[in-house]
Amino acid sequence: MNEMSTMMPEKQLRTGAEYKASLKDGRKVWLDGELLGDVFEAPHLAAGIDTLAEMFDDQFTEEHAEATTYYEPKLGKIVTRSWQAPMSAEELVARRKMIEYTSKKTAGTYGRPPDLGPSIAMGLWAFLPTFKGRASAFAECQPDFAENIERYMEHGRLNNITCAESLTGPQNDRSQPLAQAASLLRVKKATKDGVYISGAKSVGSIAAQTNELFFTNLAYEGTPPESCIWGSIPMATEGLMLVSRECLSNPGADPFDHPLNHKGEEADQLCIFDNVFVPKERIFNLGDPELVTMYGKTCNWAHWHILTRLMVKAELFVGTAQLVLDVLGTGKIGPVQQLVADLIQYAQTLRAFVLAAEAQAKPTENGVMAPDIPLLTAGRMYSIQHYPNIIHTLQELCGQGLVMRFGRKAFLSPDIGHHLQELLPGHGVTGMEKERVMNFIWDLTTSSHAGRVALFENVNAGAAPMLRTRLFNEYDRSEHVKLARKLAGV
Repeated sequence: MNEMSTMMPEKQLRTGAEYKASLKDGRKVWLDGELLGDVFEAPHLAAGIDTLAEMFDDQFTEEHAEATTYYEPKLGKIVTRSWQAPMSAEELVARRKMIEYTSKKTAGTYGRPPDLGPSIAMGLWAFLPTFKGRASAFAECQPDFAENIERYMEHGRLNNITCAESLTGPQNDRSQPLAQAASLLRVKKATKDGVYISGAKSVGSIAAQTNELFFTNLAYEGTPPESCIWGSIPMATEGLMLVSRECLSNPGADPFDHPLNHKGEEADQLCIFDNVFVPKERIFNLGDPELVTMYGKTCNWAHWHILTRLMVKAELFVGTAQLVLDVLGTGKIGPVQQLVADLIQYAQTLRAFVLAAEAQAKPTENGVMAPDIPLLTAGRMYSIQHYPNIIHTLQELCGQGLVMRFGRKAFLSPDIGHHLQELLPGHGVTGMEKERVMNFIWDLTTSSHAGRVALFENVNAGAAPMLRTRLFNEYDRSEHVKLARKLAGV
């Protein structure tokens, strides 16, 4: 075996420290009405950044390397799996390992972990032939959309960047179909080097904690050419203002009291564009109304990501439920077993949807394996319909344990600690050990942060009526109708 064949490929990856350093770029972030000097001044954001930084460092570990990285033949290097475009059924399954990893790392509470945004950029690349040859509607600015998409994918892979995406506009007057037009991103001026845009995007999850913003408008009938735009910009771009929502985690708390929430959170930002310059090479559509409607197809892998994350979270619920049975000694009680069976059914059903969508995957026009859209839609609809009941079931298994919780200081108090230890032991565990389990479940299901996450799951997956309409429109019923007609004799 020659020397070249035994050499390990170069790793083109960032460390957690390098990721953190990339966020000190002068971006403008407001929290509670105050402009931050940098994102590390806000404990909620900083703690969340620490969690994300661990994901970068995990790329270099033997335990997580397979899930988080892969060898890219075109580059001859090992790069982040976040930017992988799965070109085979095997690569699709391998790409899912990254989703499962980030979901487990965050207990499924980050709806937009670092691998979500890139999946939408990759979604454009999956339909690259459609973008080739399309021209800008602005004579002053004529980007090469396909070339820009290719360059951006390579930029993401080589630089291991994180990328937030924001497609929806701010919630405002919905009394008229075009009432939202006031906040649409619009081209205000076009030049040979790029365009200046103004407007706003909402729910820019993780925007303050990431490198770049990938954006478009959700098209509607009559969307003007100046609002038909895809693009990406660094977070420190002049004129981009990030207004953070209220943060709800417990950074700095004792990990015993808040095993999950002490790690901070993924925060969402309202992204305001005030005459923001988008360079020509960062424009993927400019004025083409047909291309702007591609967001449905390009978001296919993001929807697969959402459903996979919900599957991982559902399986975490099952494991947590069994942990409750173990520490309370309730595992032999029939009604309790039935409640856990409900959780298992939910988790197994979501896994079935994910695996079926992958099994039915087909290559796009650019050869990227795309999971079956109707199966993903049906799975997401099932998940949000049952999620509130699943949370309630896990809470019900805990009973009084969630209602009466105590922190580490209470257990260590010389006056009352020994009473708590004597009165609150579990099945084969101390009162403190049982309490830690309950504190974790509180963070996962019942805290203010958990309530916000539950609301996000519903909005993120899409409202059930919207999903039903989408399923009605996208599911091909023709073969079923033929069989029905044949059997009915009509």
